[in-house]
Amino acid sequence: ILWAFVCVCGSSEQQTEADVSLKREARLRKFRELHFKRNEARKINHQEVVEEDKRLKLPTNWEAKKARLEWEVAEDEKKKECAERGEDYHRVKLLEITAEDAERWERKKKKKNPDTGFAGYAEAQFRQYQRLTRQIRPDMESYEKQREDCGEDFHPTSNSLIHGTHVPSKDGIDRMVEDVEKQIEKRAKYSRRRAYNDDADIDYINERNAKFNKKAERFYGKYTAEIKQNLERGTAV
Repeated sequence: ILWAFVCVCGSSEQQTEADVSLKREARLRKFRELHFKRNEARKINHQEVVEEDKRLKLPTNWEAKKARLEWEVAEDEKKKECAERGEDYHRVKLLEITAEDAERWERKKKKKNPDTGFAGYAEAQFRQYQRLTRQIRPDMESYEKQREDCGEDFHPTSNSLIHGTHVPSKDGIDRMVEDVEKQIEKRAKYSRRRAYNDDADIDYINERNAKFNKKAERFYGKYTAEIKQNLERGTAV
């Protein structure tokens, strides 16, 4: 019985030592996994810091420029592919556009205001020229008639003498007068120059002084009205 008890105790101690060893190995394995994950996270964080530092050193619009360059490269590749297949690139590109995209672009074009305001006399004159030329409606009958009347001089050369021979039609003169009147009316409507009042008192020496007097009158007129009246009557003390 004693021997059996000693054997049971020995086997239980061996089992306990085996369990302790297994637990220690499990802890060590878990520790190694955590250590590996920590090193991996440290490496990834360092890479992210380096990439962020590179991005901060780049220009502010670098992402837009990069996207633009990638789009241009893709467009060039598509053009080469279409040229190799003998296809028209613009037709292929239009076939790839959906109806929703086309409608959205059309709405965007309608909302866009081509007139950005006054930037210079040359730009304003060019915009007016474009606006006037868009309004022209060619009269083919009059064109053919004038071509028959002029003959070879319709396309003048250095030896052609047709200056002063053209007589405008009454309809053409009426259209010109109507267009000029519209321009005058529009110019008067959008002019920011204030109308001059001949009956107003002249209490200024130039436009800058007139603006200053108007501001002073707006803010202090009610306080200085009596003094001004006395000065005008000559009864000021």
